[in-house]
Amino acid sequence: MKRKIIVGSRRSKLALTQSNWVINKLKENYPDFDFEIKEIVTKGDQILDVTLSKVGGKGLFVSEVEQALSDTAIDFAVHSMKDVPSSLKEGLVIGAIPKRESPLDCFVFNQVSSLDELPKGAVIGTSSLRRTAQLLKYRPDFVIKPIRGNIDTRLQKLHAENFDAIILAKAGLSRMGWLKNTTLKLEDIPAELCLPAVGQGALAIECRESDQQIRDMLASIHHEETGVCVEAERVFLKQLNGGCEIPIAGFATKMGDVIHFKGLVGNADGSIILESEQTGANPSDIGNQVAEDLLSEGADTIIKELRNT
Repeated sequence: MKRKIIVGSRRSKLALTQSNWVINKLKENYPDFDFEIKEIVTKGDQILDVTLSKVGGKGLFVSEVEQALSDTAIDFAVHSMKDVPSSLKEGLVIGAIPKRESPLDCFVFNQVSSLDELPKGAVIGTSSLRRTAQLLKYRPDFVIKPIRGNIDTRLQKLHAENFDAIILAKAGLSRMGWLKNTTLKLEDIPAELCLPAVGQGALAIECRESDQQIRDMLASIHHEETGVCVEAERVFLKQLNGGCEIPIAGFATKMGDVIHFKGLVGNADGSIILESEQTGANPSDIGNQVAEDLLSEGADTIIKELRNT
């Protein structure tokens, strides 16, 4: 008898779009299987009036989904990789990481059309401490105000709450088709100005370690280069015990056999930004080395201070 595959997804439009994209990719390789999406509302979706760093971090977006996996209510789950904590629930694994979309952040402007046109004291909407620290380092005059909700909600708030600009992940805008919307004033934020979050632009497909049939299926859409780069980033994150309450960033690229990785830790106002870069062939070694470099420069002191505030 043919097995029906139950796919766990958050209820947001972006999450459902990503889950359907994964299903369609799998159908190309497994046309005889039936797939059904089970929508799961997470704490992160319910708590919208408080920044994530104050209520438990991005893990709030995956904990209920991971429980559904452990309870066998779903067969696999599709996450944005940047929402997945560096340590998974026991018995669960990342079964596949498809090819990465753009890892960059993106400005969406209200009136102006570029970063250089933003006036002194411009109000920027983001709830990310990583983005906040790096932007304030570049422009200390910016006024950063928190903004939560899905992409549609935040785009509405851009005008309704009089932000000069908001910041979104370019990958989400791309997957939702918003990059083709000619009414939006968009500008990529280069990694040199704002280093991306660990795993940004990549998807994580999580499943039970014991479910070999699903693991074999997911392996058909795994992208090796993306997987190697994300491994370096996540090893770095785990070594620093990082979360969204810390301004932490990490981004790896691979050219041939060489991986280049840059990591960053800062304080809340961007007055201290520690950076390190390494190249090599082993993603785990590189991620650990960059983390050790930053710890030797005082990252542990910054992290402890932020956790105690």
